[in-house]
Amino acid sequence: MKNNNKRSFAGNQTEMRDKKGFFNSVASGSGTILRPLHDLLHRSSEEAAATPKSKILNNYYIPNYILVSGSEVQRSSLIPSCPVLVFINSKSGGQLGGKLLLTYRSLLNENQVIDLGEKAPDKVLHQLYVTLEKFKAAGDVFASEIEKRLRLIVAGGDGTASWLLGVVSDLKLPHSPPVATVPLGTGNNIPFSFGWGKKNPNTDQQAVLSFLEQVKNAKEMQIDSWHILMRMKAPKEGSFDPIAPLELPHSLHAFHRVSQKDKLNVEGHHTFRGGFWNYFSMGMDAQVSYAFHSERKLHPEKFQNQLVNQSTYLKLAGTQGWFLAPLLHPSSRNIAQMAKVKIMKKQGQWEELHIPR
Repeated sequence: MKNNNKRSFAGNQTEMRDKKGFFNSVASGSGTILRPLHDLLHRSSEEAAATPKSKILNNYYIPNYILVSGSEVQRSSLIPSCPVLVFINSKSGGQLGGKLLLTYRSLLNENQVIDLGEKAPDKVLHQLYVTLEKFKAAGDVFASEIEKRLRLIVAGGDGTASWLLGVVSDLKLPHSPPVATVPLGTGNNIPFSFGWGKKNPNTDQQAVLSFLEQVKNAKEMQIDSWHILMRMKAPKEGSFDPIAPLELPHSLHAFHRVSQKDKLNVEGHHTFRGGFWNYFSMGMDAQVSYAFHSERKLHPEKFQNQLVNQSTYLKLAGTQGWFLAPLLHPSSRNIAQMAKVKIMKKQGQWEELHIPR
């Protein structure tokens, strides 16, 4: 998924920059993601079934003194080969997110398994690395090895995965922990692109143990982030604040409005900058996505499984006129009439993206 979506749209004038751009304050430019080794998938399942559970879990366990500030130090001579920290969006996948949360907590130290509805990943990871640095400075070899071998698991949709990737990027660590993605959303494009599939997972202990084994054997890959500059004409009268910060999706990484003193600011315009990992859209696609998000927020009980979610998405696309756009919408509403999109493929070289009528 390298510079994956060059057809993304935004704003009255949108400029997209890849990791070579000047957005050094936004993100480091790429993240590390895990891809399963498919020739080992079947073997991982068999090994998980044949190996005693306690022996398996020793590979992934992190003690409380690393995870919970102020806990009693209990050093172990056995260093886990693949210590993991698991982030689960318990609201994803209908009821599956909550079930998956319970299963992981029944197998691992429950402080290793974070419900994203209760704790934000930036606070969790910041505290973890502060603790690791403290023990490393005191000569704790176990803490040092945990930091070197740590892998993250995120269970949720593409937005949740992008959220965690952005948080890890913001930490600017010398060695960022790689991320494995559990497909627990509706589309699951990030997990699918990196070999974890699109189908929502089973939530029983055996399925989770098999997944942990796949994470342990997975190889690391780089995933690029995009940087975006969005510039919109300011109205001549009245105030203009099109984006309420609290409503911004987490997948829009470090997105904010530039100050009037910023060299990127242009008089008579409002300029925003930020980053994203997977895709960024404007227009009918974004309209349908937002309608789906709003409906799910109002009536979560209606979104109980992946198939229902996908059919609801399709219905919303139909009611928005996605399939008959030329007939149902005037040409003045076409993206080509509302926005210009430019992409920097090479440093300093902008190419305007042709948007069909």
